[in-house]
Amino acid sequence: MHVPFSYNTLIQIYTKNRALKPGKSLHAHLIINGSSCSSYIASELIAFYTQCKQLALARKVFDRIPKSVVRGWVAIIGSYSRDGHYQEAINVFAEMLREGFKCDRIVLPSVLKACGQLCDRRTGERLHCVALKSEFEADAFVTCALIDMYSKCGAVGWARSVFYDMVEKDLVAVNAMVSGYVRNGVPEKALGLIDEMKLWRMIPDIVTWNTLISGFSQANDDIMVHKVFQMMDANGIKPDVVTWTAVISGLVQNFRNEEAIATFRQMLEAGIFSTSATISGLLPAAATMANLGHGKAIHGHSVVMGYEGDMYVRSALVDMYARCGLIDGAKSLFLKMSKRNSVAWNSMIFGYANHGYCHEAIELFKKMLTMAEKELDHLTFTAVLMACAHSGKVDLGESFFQMMQEKYQITPRLEHYACMVDLLGKAGMVSEAYEFIQTMPIEPDLFVWGAFLGACRHHGWVDMAEIAAKQLAKLEPGSAGSSVLLFNLYMDSKKVGNALKVKKVMKKRKLRSFPSCSWIEAM
Repeated sequence: MHVPFSYNTLIQIYTKNRALKPGKSLHAHLIINGSSCSSYIASELIAFYTQCKQLALARKVFDRIPKSVVRGWVAIIGSYSRDGHYQEAINVFAEMLREGFKCDRIVLPSVLKACGQLCDRRTGERLHCVALKSEFEADAFVTCALIDMYSKCGAVGWARSVFYDMVEKDLVAVNAMVSGYVRNGVPEKALGLIDEMKLWRMIPDIVTWNTLISGFSQANDDIMVHKVFQMMDANGIKPDVVTWTAVISGLVQNFRNEEAIATFRQMLEAGIFSTSATISGLLPAAATMANLGHGKAIHGHSVVMGYEGDMYVRSALVDMYARCGLIDGAKSLFLKMSKRNSVAWNSMIFGYANHGYCHEAIELFKKMLTMAEKELDHLTFTAVLMACAHSGKVDLGESFFQMMQEKYQITPRLEHYACMVDLLGKAGMVSEAYEFIQTMPIEPDLFVWGAFLGACRHHGWVDMAEIAAKQLAKLEPGSAGSSVLLFNLYMDSKKVGNALKVKKVMKKRKLRSFPSCSWIEAM
């Protein structure tokens, strides 16, 4: 069937602008005139609905075209993978194989990308075998997808093997390998590829240099960052906004927040305009310092530049205002968001919990269960468990802890166990908290034992406190925190002799003392 080219073009425009309403009107028109079943039109409609986050409608379009149309399978798998719906991409690919279709070099990169994003190395390795049997390994797109998949799954050795098995290497493959090394914390190996590129008669581009800058910035290696800048200059490459953003993000990740703010100012003075990625990467600096002045200045800049409506910028703003204690400001921004990611939800729940609005935190979590359950992650449950602990809701906290494991298949981390110990301890269930620690499948850390020690002191459980203090001394021998708490507990219990012994040991070991801080609050 011949389809006017203008339909495809129009759908592509609607896709780019996520114009759902006019796109649906056009789809209705295409159904009426009989053009919607064209494989070309259907492919564009699938991409359109996926981009507009209408997965059910994208699947409906796919289901209405004949299953024998390969283009339809390729379109929906590619759309799912491209728009971040990675598990759906793998599921549809498995369905395609069950229908008797063979994997081809067009669809394989999309599925490999999904495997990498999900760290599904097992499926990725199976696809690698398919690529070898089908002789797809010579295809540059497939090879780069394999390198990326193995790198994201932490198997940088396998990524390296795929890379060096390439008969003809191109710049895209080199950049994929550089990114793989950086992702796995070995930027020095990525730098080694620069010398090898000369043998392959290739010249690094701005993507190569920016990836290296990002790697050494994250590694907190100022000397190597400076060296890479010098190498860029020697190769006639000028730093762009991505370069500056990589440096800023590296500083923020290493808690060098004032330097990150200063670097941002230098970037603007150099005449480089920020991007939404720069702003969302910088805002955590103000949030971590709880510096409202810096936060508001960055917010103002985002408004001037037109980035305030960006989902990632808005999420970072919610986090910043919540951490600075302006809950109303955070709430106002949160409610204005047309789409919210997990960062926005988690930041708001954490903000409520940390500032005493525990009921609001729990209610927002319950709302999240109904509106965005696929966005729930380990941080979401840390936030709501903290709210339950602060408000003494033991039964509710225990039910959420169970829900996390059974319904959402999230394996508890140490921070979840610490929250549960804090929950039980604050409710006076000290013996239950100790039993809970004893049944943990992983070794308790200082936050778990710290929460338990705090509960023991609050409720006067001297014997249990001694156990916790000994464990904390093993985990953090140079800190006086556990000894100070134990000293105070002995004094509260009128056991002056024991308190003086603790003080004597502290002086003998020259333990450093820190300002009062709860372990559970430090998480």
